[in-house]
Amino acid sequence: MEEGIVYESQYDDKDYERLLQDLIKYFQLDVTGYKQHRVRRRIDILMKKYSYKTYSDYMKDLRNDPKKWDEFLDKLTINVTEFFRNPEKWEYLQKNILPMLMKENSSAFKAWSAGCSSGEEPYTLSIVFEEMRARNASILAADLDKFVLAKAQEGIYEERSAINMSSELKDRYFTKLADGKLQVKQLLKSRIKFKQLNLLTDPFEKNFDLIICRNVVIYFDNDAKEGLYKKFADALRPNGVLFVGSTERIFNYREIGLKTIAPFFYQKEK
Repeated sequence: MEEGIVYESQYDDKDYERLLQDLIKYFQLDVTGYKQHRVRRRIDILMKKYSYKTYSDYMKDLRNDPKKWDEFLDKLTINVTEFFRNPEKWEYLQKNILPMLMKENSSAFKAWSAGCSSGEEPYTLSIVFEEMRARNASILAADLDKFVLAKAQEGIYEERSAINMSSELKDRYFTKLADGKLQVKQLLKSRIKFKQLNLLTDPFEKNFDLIICRNVVIYFDNDAKEGLYKKFADALRPNGVLFVGSTERIFNYREIGLKTIAPFFYQKEK
């Protein structure tokens, strides 16, 4: 457990450790880098829902019941987002960071929304690229949760998700459906590739001009955070930029070859 945070489970601790190892063994899912009080609390909620007595019994059903496995995976992930979350940061990205990066690479600009959740973030970036007429910019949108990826690919949202958007942008890039929801237009989808990916264990593509990972690493422990930031730095091209969330700091950024160029923006050294 994390220092300072105690979660008292009614289930056996050693059995829980076996569950964590079985998740790796049978599903190649390693959640040991996540904050364990959060992970275990959510697993326990599912245990109680189905009246399991042991984690071992639960694991048997996870291995044999695809619906329970899908529910398990969905419960472990956090998916709260909106278009242009923290709009002042997106404005800074559009006016200052992206023009700088595109001066160096306008022919095949490569961006990644890491932990893209239900798609608001990569579609926000796609809107920014459209507004900048960045025709050759592509976006990788990756998340562990296949259900939110399916929602992202569908591209249908409640209007409250667009609270930070002007009516002009909404009219330009969304179609309003009969039930009041907003559907993303195809021109935003065309530059995005969605992919299921575990940030802690899967290899990353290389030579990104921009990586956005906001409000994701707060769910990881310190060792996992440091390892992930190093992987992000390695995945950037020289002078590429990592854009993090408003509650996140990279304390050892110099050690992994980054420098700060603005609050929440880190640039890879040449």
